[in-house]
Amino acid sequence: MTTIRDIWEQGAQRLRQAGQESARRDAQVLLEYVLDVDRVTLYAYPEREVAPEQQTRFLALIARREQGEPVAYLLGHKEFYGLDFLVDRRVLIPRPETELLVEAALETIRARLAAGQLPIVADIGTGSGIIPITLAVQEPRLPLLYACDISTEALAVAQENCLRQHVEQRVRLLQGDLLAPLPEPVDVLTANLPYVGTEEITQLTPDVHAYEPHQALFSGPQGLDLLQRFCYEARQSGKIKPGALLLLEIGYQQKESIIHLLRDIWPQARVSSQKDYSGWDRLLQVSV
Repeated sequence: MTTIRDIWEQGAQRLRQAGQESARRDAQVLLEYVLDVDRVTLYAYPEREVAPEQQTRFLALIARREQGEPVAYLLGHKEFYGLDFLVDRRVLIPRPETELLVEAALETIRARLAAGQLPIVADIGTGSGIIPITLAVQEPRLPLLYACDISTEALAVAQENCLRQHVEQRVRLLQGDLLAPLPEPVDVLTANLPYVGTEEITQLTPDVHAYEPHQALFSGPQGLDLLQRFCYEARQSGKIKPGALLLLEIGYQQKESIIHLLRDIWPQARVSSQKDYSGWDRLLQVSV
């Protein structure tokens, strides 16, 4: 008889030998998924028998994790801001740092609603849709949000997530490059665009480099190409209302470059930054 304790330890040992730093935690999460139980059950009933077909499924997932495939892709979902989102290899895996952008957007949206305004909100490079969907769920007074992405595959995932969170009538998905698909000027613009430089490729963990979509990761040698083009478009496109707020997630070494560019092309803009949980400059707030 193979028990929960046996199979859990077997999976964790294989992942340790493969060099996975969070081996026991990863094995735990995958076992919870296969058995359809929570963590408390694993700890409370370690002697419970695991059926042969469950062992087979679990060990198949362990084999994929040994090769570096991210746990979120193995499970097919990832939590973000308390919501559960579908994710697969068509989209990036949500990161906790992006919650800072969501919180900043909610703050300004709610301030404008309190002032009697109904802000037009858009997210550029939406990927799996976590930003606009979370904003729609957290602020039901918003009747409409735009979500743009150049990737039709990413938008297909975003559509599934809209349905999953019951906001498909309020989040309008638009396919196209940067701001081009927007049908009207906006008051609040969020963007978590690709910002990893191809020069940084050796610094990425193997699971990120090998499995997450490169179109959503890389943007030129220093990761600045798309961000710079976005800033120019935002300034020149007519898609930004006077008094609007732009919220940009950036790479840890990009703050000074982006601020210098904004001061050149948008002298009247007021720019501030916020650090992430690791102390890196991660969020730019641009008031125009």
